[in-house]
Order: sequence, then C-alpha cells, then structure tokens
Amino acid sequence: MVDGKAIILFGHGSRDPLWRQPIDAVAQRIAAEQPLLPVRCAFLELQTPDLFTAVDELAAGGARILTIVPMFLGTGRHAREDLPLLLDQVRSRHPAVHFVLQPAVGEDPRLLDLLAKIALA
Repeated sequence: MVDGKAIILFGHGSRDPLWRQPIDAVAQRIAAEQPLLPVRCAFLELQTPDLFTAVDELAAGGARILTIVPMFLGTGRHAREDLPLLLDQVRSRHPAVHFVLQPAVGEDPRLLDLLAKIALA
C-alpha cells in the first residue's frame, strides 16, 4: 500500500453479471499501473461487495485515505443522494480514515471528449 491510499470504484450493480466487466477492467488497469495501490469495486445493490464490505476490507488492510470514484455517467439520485448517505455511514464506522469522494466519472470533460470521439469514429 502506498502512503495508506486506496481506491474504490463505486457502481450501481445489476442482476446481469456481465454488467460489471467494464468496472472490473478499470480496476485491473489501475492495479497494472499502480500495483501497490489497492483498488476495489463496490456496488450499491444487486452485486457484491457493497461499499461497507469494500471499506472494511481496505481499512483493515491499512488504508487511511480512501478515494471513492462514482462510476456513473450522470449524476442521478444514486450519486446525489444515496452515495452521500452511505459515505456518512462508512465515515462513522471508520473515523480514522479520510474519505475523498470524486465527482461521477460522467462529469469529467476528458471522458466526455472520449465518448464524443468514440461516437464520431
């Protein structure tokens, strides 16, 4: 672990097990680029692990700065309402951990530019 840092890629979840493949692929790319930086996927519902399980595991492994990346294209109710409530709960469970909540990936202009390029290809 590098400087007590870790990342959680947070997605909605789906009944279809294939749905999570892109998020898992992002986690694998992060791990390949930064092998000492723990990265986990977590899901709001329908798939495991949930956010609590991922945070518990990373905190037990020594994570003290945990970045949560919402893997949502838009900032809907889950990103605006559900995730902040969950984050309050995990903060209460792990007061020694500093949590950084990034904006939803769909708000990043770099991703929007890439999506436009893909659509134009």
